[in-house]
Amino acid sequence: MLQTEYDFTLPIGYQDGEGSLHRDGVMRLATAADEILPLKDSRVQGNPAYLSVIVLSRVVSRLGSVPQITPKVIEGLYAADMAYLQALYNKLNDVDAQSEQMCPNCSHVFAAEYAAGGSSATLSTSSTRR
Repeated sequence: MLQTEYDFTLPIGYQDGEGSLHRDGVMRLATAADEILPLKDSRVQGNPAYLSVIVLSRVVSRLGSVPQITPKVIEGLYAADMAYLQALYNKLNDVDAQSEQMCPNCSHVFAAEYAAGGSSATLSTSSTRR
């Protein structure tokens, strides 16, 4: 059976309004809709960097006892936790995956790199701060 959900533990954790810290969660594999539908969101159209917030709010299915994972919850994450979730998303969804391939003519084994079809929802882990 195909595994579509993966447990994670945030490095710092999300602190809710009552001061409770939520670190353990679940992320599911992204669907095409998870990457396409957020592009229609006015917040993404006004600020393309917001795409990762919307996508993560769709694919993080549980975070501690937080009742619903919304863009506001993702906005409230510490930068280290946001970077962790972005990297996990990219790993689970094979963004920039690499695998070994064999040449059918000479049997030479080499590392083949794949870009995930140029997906606009590839979640950036790079920081703009210097």
